[in-house]
Amino acid sequence: MSSFSLLAQQWRAFLSPQRVGARSKTESSPDRSVFQQDYDRIVFCSAFRRLKDKTQVFPLAQSDYVRNRLTHSLEASCVGRSLGAVVGRVLVERHSLQSVLHASDFGAVVAAACLAHDIGNPPFGHAGEDAIREWCAKPGGALDRLGIEGAKRTDFERYEGNAQGFRVLSALQNPSNYGGLQLTAATLMAFSKYPCASKIEHPPKDAHRTLKKFGFFQSEAKLFREAAHTVGMKERADEPSDQTAWQRHPLAFLVEAADDICYRIIDLEDAARIGVIPYQEVEELLAEVIGTQEIVSRLPLISEPKARIEYLRAKAIGYLVDEIGDMFLSRESAIASGDYDGALLEDSRSIKALDAIETLSYEKIYVARSAMEIEAAGCEVISGLLDLFFDAVTDSAKEGPKPIRSRVLMTLLPQQFLGEHGKPDQDPYLRLLKIVDFVCGMTDSYAMALYRRLKGIDLPT
Repeated sequence: MSSFSLLAQQWRAFLSPQRVGARSKTESSPDRSVFQQDYDRIVFCSAFRRLKDKTQVFPLAQSDYVRNRLTHSLEASCVGRSLGAVVGRVLVERHSLQSVLHASDFGAVVAAACLAHDIGNPPFGHAGEDAIREWCAKPGGALDRLGIEGAKRTDFERYEGNAQGFRVLSALQNPSNYGGLQLTAATLMAFSKYPCASKIEHPPKDAHRTLKKFGFFQSEAKLFREAAHTVGMKERADEPSDQTAWQRHPLAFLVEAADDICYRIIDLEDAARIGVIPYQEVEELLAEVIGTQEIVSRLPLISEPKARIEYLRAKAIGYLVDEIGDMFLSRESAIASGDYDGALLEDSRSIKALDAIETLSYEKIYVARSAMEIEAAGCEVISGLLDLFFDAVTDSAKEGPKPIRSRVLMTLLPQQFLGEHGKPDQDPYLRLLKIVDFVCGMTDSYAMALYRRLKGIDLPT
């Protein structure tokens, strides 16, 4: 069998229309593919809507221009659709896949995965993730009190928004369905940047890039395995059997690239708009990314600084989409076999300019006073809420009289975050996981308001 015929078979599997958790045959139509249906299911779910009130970099409500997690996800989705379509058009022709796949299928899968890529983020972004990890891992804390050990313990000690995202999509949304939203295996695996369990020791610098974080909790391990097998992802033979890891789905590289393009380019634009970085400096950096004379004729005609940045941002993204698409296609065989473990954007001809943007972002954007203030507040709010509700659930699980505060707090905890009959879950792992689910699903504003009310700082009006 030739390498091209083998790749054709692989692509058929990689874009499997089978829905994870569904037991009936997947239905599609020429007008609306199953992958487009995935996109719609994500758009209409409550977890996606809540991203509108989750910070991207800068605090909410201080500017009606800067991005939040919702707008960032929508923009990443647009970039991802373009990347997928560029790659899909060539692959369909290269492997004679016209009878089973269309270029738009590749674009739809990447767009849906990009749309959901931040859906598991807790309030206050990466600071929220750090706060949950620190709270879970503190000596004598929840893990020690509940006696959680092994891989289940590692789920909390290395808590990951990526794994929470897989849980949101496959379990927490539409919880009465096995498989949650029952997205296609193709979309779920393209979403999964880190296709491994948490119980893999922090790898050395030369180890697999895809093992540096993890992509699913033990509670969803069966669903993840089902999705991975459906699309033909191979388990990594160099990992012990109790430390499950798979090769990354090829389209996950495009999802990662779309996210990287957006946060590097667009965070810079936001920083200019609110005055963290001068317009002129941003203009020069974006022009370096494009690196062509194409902008010279048009740019002098634009006088307003904001409009000049918007023009350069659009040009930079368009340039990077074309370049990343070409790089993916030239590395197709290595990517499909699991031998490629890099980041496409890092191989870009514009990497020097992109690295300069990233360095500037860490020096001026991510450490801006407003960003630091919300991170500090977020750590306090999240750890405070986890303390309150963990103690309430723990008290409720004990025999005998309950403290009044715990009784009151239990009335505020929605039933879906408890076990059968509204009682704390008997499994300590699930009990803690559901408390984390509750806090993680909150928006920034709701988490802040609830914390203030429960601490007596504010009273309900």
